[in-house]
Amino acid sequence: MAGKNDAEGSFSAQEKAAMKERAAELRAEAKRAKGAEKAAAEKAELLAKIASMPDSDREMAERVHEIVTTVAPDLAPKLYYGQPGYARGGKVVVFFRSGQMDKERYSTFGVSNQAALDDSGFWPTSFALTDPTEQAWEQLADIVRRAAATD
Repeated sequence: MAGKNDAEGSFSAQEKAAMKERAAELRAEAKRAKGAEKAAAEKAELLAKIASMPDSDREMAERVHEIVTTVAPDLAPKLYYGQPGYARGGKVVVFFRSGQMDKERYSTFGVSNQAALDDSGFWPTSFALTDPTEQAWEQLADIVRRAAATD
């Protein structure tokens, strides 16, 4: 048999090393695929949650989703306490809560303790959203940009 040590009938050290390397490559590919599948599933769950919201909250959640995915594309969509959240390394950085689904007076946009906002010693962790103006959406985009900063 080519490549086999005839005396022992086993693989050579070089062949064993090549097989180990290939096995590691296959494990890494499977892990990446599993991670991609999980990310796709989490995004689909988040979009389904947004689609199930009452109209006014759904419109705000869609706008928040658009802003976050544009301003901080490295944040991954995932549900956070059953509401849309955006995470880095599995930990939510910013999130939206539907006021109507929570039976509250208003919806909120919030930041978690993972947000990079602690440069002043004082910052808000949530904001009420009722009928945001374009200026409010711009401020929200700025908060997302700062919260998602990795510096």
